[in-house]
Amino acid sequence: MIVVYGIKNCDSVKKARTWLEARQIAYRFHDYRIDGLDAALLQGFVDALGVDAVLNQRSTSWRQLDDAQKSDLTPDKAMQLMLAVPTLIKRPILDNGQQLIVGFNPDQYPTES
Repeated sequence: MIVVYGIKNCDSVKKARTWLEARQIAYRFHDYRIDGLDAALLQGFVDALGVDAVLNQRSTSWRQLDDAQKSDLTPDKAMQLMLAVPTLIKRPILDNGQQLIVGFNPDQYPTES
């Protein structure tokens, strides 16, 4: 089953969910705030996509961090920041069982369940 990871009030997540529902494509939504985010799940994202693809350095959450948190960024430090502040993760992340897709990109989304 397809899993869409994100937070429910994110516009990109809303677009992705609406797109899937309009095509009657079954999926499960995993909300970081409700369902949680653990290190193993985040590590899986980073292993498959790379930390730069997962960490959203353009987000409001990133801009709200202090300079010490943003400086000397290593993959481990980025992981700790994303675990502490899940809104730093680019959204949505769609897992179709074969690959992870970051962001809402209908050209890469499945066309059927």
